[in-house]
Amino acid sequence: MSYNTITEDILSQIKAIVGDHAVFTDLDDLENYSHDETEDLRFYPQVVVKPQTPEQVSELMKLANAHHIAVTPRGGGTGLSGGALPIHGGLLIAMEKFNQILEIDEQNLQATVEPGVITEVFINAAAEKGLLYPVDPASKGSCFIGGNVSHGSGGPRVVKYGTIREYILNLQVVLPNGEIIWTGANTLKYASGYNLTQLMIGSEGTLGIVTKIVVKLVPKPMFDLLLLASFQTDEDACKAVSAIFRAGVIPSALEFMERKGVEWVMEHDDISFDLKPEVSSFLLIEVDGSNQDVLFTDCERINEVLEQHHCTEVLFADTSTQKEELWRMRRTMAVSVKSNSVYKEEDTVVPRAALPQLLKGIKAIGAKYGFGSVCYGHAGDGNLHVNIIKANMSDDAWNNELKHGIREIFELTVALGGTLSGEHGIGLVQKDYMPLKFSEINLNLMRGIKQVFDPNGILNPGKIF
Repeated sequence: MSYNTITEDILSQIKAIVGDHAVFTDLDDLENYSHDETEDLRFYPQVVVKPQTPEQVSELMKLANAHHIAVTPRGGGTGLSGGALPIHGGLLIAMEKFNQILEIDEQNLQATVEPGVITEVFINAAAEKGLLYPVDPASKGSCFIGGNVSHGSGGPRVVKYGTIREYILNLQVVLPNGEIIWTGANTLKYASGYNLTQLMIGSEGTLGIVTKIVVKLVPKPMFDLLLLASFQTDEDACKAVSAIFRAGVIPSALEFMERKGVEWVMEHDDISFDLKPEVSSFLLIEVDGSNQDVLFTDCERINEVLEQHHCTEVLFADTSTQKEELWRMRRTMAVSVKSNSVYKEEDTVVPRAALPQLLKGIKAIGAKYGFGSVCYGHAGDGNLHVNIIKANMSDDAWNNELKHGIREIFELTVALGGTLSGEHGIGLVQKDYMPLKFSEINLNLMRGIKQVFDPNGILNPGKIF
């Protein structure tokens, strides 16, 4: 599909909507919005605009729709699937000025926020009132909550608390034609027609632009305990994951880390850790709640399971400083891998009991094609991040053969009952793999939904399918 360029007349109309100060066309400004965290891809918008109100977004969309101009919405730029890349140029709408926490309703355990609020800022604001917003992706210090909504984000605590889908009650959305709607109601139950709120979550900015978000909160747990378990084999670590749940314990987080990832964190960051030579992998296990005795009992059960799966050592974090250090080791792993090697990151997810087969298969595929891998992720919900390392692959193999290896990883994931992404989304870089999971009937239903919302195809075109 082709799109029109932004003429001087249209640019003048854009400036009239948001003001000259909120419109950017210089190359340096465009460079900042030409990429996200998806490898080294670059696509330049023609114009960047930073609106501040839903009404401004509405007028921008009316203008773009009338002139058939491609529009790319953008949050914090931390995405890993190319969802915010303006691949058709056009107008990029940066949502960073929508950065207000409008209300935290302590009576109803709800909050209303704008999409440009940094996730960790909101988490901390809720915590100050004794409330928990448990959606905490690794990039929580820089990602926007609107981007989390668009990608169906999760994080470590999904295993107990659920993904962002469980916490979004209602959304204010600007449609591609400029109409402004609310998708649902500020209620815990919703059985009133199609659930447009859930449809918008994970739609990656292809159906509308979110301008207000009503979220559910829960009481903040009073206590949490953190364990780091070491294993000599990846298979033992992965098998222990499902066994912990079968023992009757639901951790608030259960993370898998491969040895190489920990080594690179120690090289990249100022983290001191006694990494024993026989250790192959780790499980980082957290339990939380309001009764510390119950948590200690849970830890005893977890220890029994770990022993049955040949765990070599369990480190109990005694202080908040130790807890923070262990969590920092996990959260900085992606940055550490990126600083060490040319890489591509894939976001696989399977039923948790299939993790041993998934990890074994990934290593076999890597051996077949000649790439290395560093794996880590949210093992408690079966979500494994696969960082593919160039290692000794030639440039030609990396550029032309690797895609076949990635396809085999996704074929394996689907065969194990999984899907293409747990939380990073499909965006640009994964869309070619969608037929591995979805039939043409499924894909046509998705295309039909897109057509209803965006008949001119102007909003974040070229993403998902």
